Amino acid sequence: MSLFLAIDAGGTKTRCLLADESQVLGRATTGSVKLMRVGEAEASARLQAMLTEVSLAAGVGLSEVSQTCIGIAGITIDAVRKWAEREIGESVGGNLLLAGDEEIALDGAFRGGPGILIIAGTGSNVLGRAADGAMYHAGGWGPALGDEGSGFWIGQEALRAGFWAEDRGIATNLLTEIGEFWGAKSLAEIVETANARPGPDFPALTPVVVRCAEAGDELAAAVLERAGVELAEQVALVALKMEESGRQPKLEAAYTGSVLEHISPVRSAMIKALKSSSPSVKVVEGAVDSLEGALWRAREARKSTV
Repeated sequence: MSLFLAIDAGGTKTRCLLADESQVLGRATTGSVKLMRVGEAEASARLQAMLTEVSLAAGVGLSEVSQTCIGIAGITIDAVRKWAEREIGESVGGNLLLAGDEEIALDGAFRGGPGILIIAGTGSNVLGRAADGAMYHAGGWGPALGDEGSGFWIGQEALRAGFWAEDRGIATNLLTEIGEFWGAKSLAEIVETANARPGPDFPALTPVVVRCAEAGDELAAAVLERAGVELAEQVALVALKMEESGRQPKLEAAYTGSVLEHISPVRSAMIKALKSSSPSVKVVEGAVDSLEGALWRAREARKSTV
């Protein structure tokens, strides 16, 4: 019997499961192990604790694992690859397959087939895969250069909108609520926190923005709507690239990430905008489980080695 370890190392949390050929035996979750967000020592401690937990939950030793697949952001960075190879290799048996977090999400949706994946969580990214395997991308350049529609973008844009309103005497609760969340007692303290280096956790402001919008704050609602429109523009760009290449598959789009999964105004605004800009793109209902994509990849990789 072959055993498979699947790991989804996201921006805010890391999940894993142990499975055999037909069923999941155990699951475990920990905080982020993304080296760009936490130190290497903390990332390693979290990963090892999670691996121990999933092994106990499944009732099998990690040395018995035949194939592992980990999806992690920054996989093209040499330090990230070496860290993942070292940490997993020291604890887990069998072969290791490294993949980008967007790749396992794409396979969670389409199991190796064609389609467009929209990622909007801590960051954002859109990628499409044609029937012949050709890949097309838009966005995913990180918070300093893009990540439109992401949790980072929403938090930062809410602050910008709040100060834009402050300059013009327009009513909004954004700065008040964000100030309370940060423990800032004045606008000056909000400015100081927002401009600190290293910067604050902008994605953590997303629930604050959602609460303001739900309470009727028009500016907060506008930020969430713009997030959806920004994501739709990225999707439309990928769809256009696929159409112009002559590799247009059945254009189904799936989504993953906390923003699109949990914030319906963003999701609704994106779908509405796509109906105008890319009517050929149909968004599949329900969020993708990236961890299922990692498991699918692990099982497929094992088939090729047997």
